[in-house]
Amino acid sequence: MAWQLRLHGVGNASAVELGSAMATIERDGAPWLTIDCGGEGLTAYVAHYGVTPQALFITHTHLDHVAGFERLFVSTYFDDTRRGKVRVYVPAPVVPLLHQRVGDYPNALAEGGVNFWDAFQVIPVADAFWHDGVRMEVFPTRHHWPETAYGLRLHGSMVWTGDTRPIPEMLARFADAGELIAHDCALHGNPSHSGIEDLEREYPSGLLDRCLLYHYGNREEGKILTARGYRVAHPGQVVPLREPSLRQIEVA
Repeated sequence: MAWQLRLHGVGNASAVELGSAMATIERDGAPWLTIDCGGEGLTAYVAHYGVTPQALFITHTHLDHVAGFERLFVSTYFDDTRRGKVRVYVPAPVVPLLHQRVGDYPNALAEGGVNFWDAFQVIPVADAFWHDGVRMEVFPTRHHWPETAYGLRLHGSMVWTGDTRPIPEMLARFADAGELIAHDCALHGNPSHSGIEDLEREYPSGLLDRCLLYHYGNREEGKILTARGYRVAHPGQVVPLREPSLRQIEVA
C-alpha cells in the first residue's frame, strides 16, 4: 500500500501565486484525507482530481484555509450521491469558529429550507479520531489565540503543523517516530508564524532534517530557504510517505 502527500498550495495568505496552504494524503494514488479547504487550494484539488474532496480535516478558520467551503457546499449539496456524506473532521474548539466563518448565514440557499451543514457530515474531534480504519492524532499549535489552531499526525508517516510558531514540546511528542514534518516557515517570523531563525533556534538539527517547509511568502523566499539547505515545498509537489505504523491501523 503506497502513501503520499500531494501539496495543492504552499503559500501564506498573500502568496496567491503559491496557492493557499492545503494538501491531500493519498493512499494508492487516490485522495484519502484532505487538509483544509482554501480557495486556491480547492481549485488546484479539482484541477487534479476532477472532483471535490470527500473527507477533510480543518486546522483552523483563517480564510486562506476555509475560503473554499461555499463552493464545496454547492458542489456537495446538489450531488445526491455526496450530500451529507462528505466528512469534515474539526477539532471541537474550532467547530463554533468554523460555523461563524462559513456556516452562519440566514439562508445557505436563496430559496431557504437548507442548512449549510446539511451538505456535510461534521465530526468534532479531540486528541484523536479514526478515518477509514486509521487512527489520526490531533494536537494544539501556537497560532493567534489558544485553542484555535491544530496540527495533525499520521503515526510513523507524517505530521502537518498547520499555521504555527515553533512547537518543540508538541513535536517531541507527536513527531517521535521519524515522520515527515510539514512545517509553517517563512524567511522571517512574526507573532503568528514561524521564521527560519525561529526553527533553527528551537529545533535540533535532526528534526529540521525531517521538515518540509511551507506557508512562505513568495518564490524568492522559497529559493532563499532552499539555498540555506532546507527542504521547501512547492505547489503540485507529491512527497512519498512511509507506511503508517501498523499498531495504529484498526484490524477488521
